[in-house]
Amino acid sequence: MEVIICKDADEAGRQAAARIAAILSTRPDPVLGVATGSSPLPTYRALADLVHSGRLDVSRLRAFALDEYVGMPIDDERSYAATIRHEVTERLGLDPAGVHVPDGLASDIVAGCRAYEKAIRDAGGIDVQILGIGGNGHIGFNEPSSSFASRTRIKTLAPRTLRDNARYFKEGETVPTHCVTQGLGTIMDARHVVLLASGERKADAVAAAVEGPVSAMCPGSILQHHEHAVIVVDEAAAANLKLADYYRYVWQHKPEEYKDF
Repeated sequence: MEVIICKDADEAGRQAAARIAAILSTRPDPVLGVATGSSPLPTYRALADLVHSGRLDVSRLRAFALDEYVGMPIDDERSYAATIRHEVTERLGLDPAGVHVPDGLASDIVAGCRAYEKAIRDAGGIDVQILGIGGNGHIGFNEPSSSFASRTRIKTLAPRTLRDNARYFKEGETVPTHCVTQGLGTIMDARHVVLLASGERKADAVAAAVEGPVSAMCPGSILQHHEHAVIVVDEAAAANLKLADYYRYVWQHKPEEYKDF
């Protein structure tokens, strides 16, 4: 795994965006995997800057979201469909027809999950998957104990995840307990993965994913087996990395012509 430690979340977003843009630019019909949450937001802003300055062409870009709440209307501003619409589709100027989100309202969730997997395959697979990481190590909504071979499916959110997500809901409102999420096997099929994390709340999860044993108890640790995974974190999220100085040394000595790959 390549680990890039940045001074703050905005710098992390710019570094991640440069990497993502470089990869997407090598593909005629690129496919981007997009995540919600706070960690990827600086990256979407930086990607939008590249698009609006003419340095990144997204006219043929298609996108697939990681997850969605079960039972949440897509016009509800707390849905991930709404978040993706505002932060990705509108910000980057994408064709809405090419942006896909798992169907949390499907009458047959299992069939909907299979259809989502097929849609990703039919698009040629995901070129770059953007990820955040939960405080308990989840990526997507693959909570601890998730199978490394899992595909898109319905999952029950862990109590810690429910507490973390409660900040997006008004006091007294019920946080959805189920979601549809790409599986760990689905995520690992992406050709490149860029995981972002910022803040001290993510320090334990980042350390476990990067330097801990590969274990279902920290789903993000499966990325240690990915051929092209880069972890972009700010100083606070890197606080518990034992080899932080080494990661800084490697990045400082990486040839400039290869820093975007």
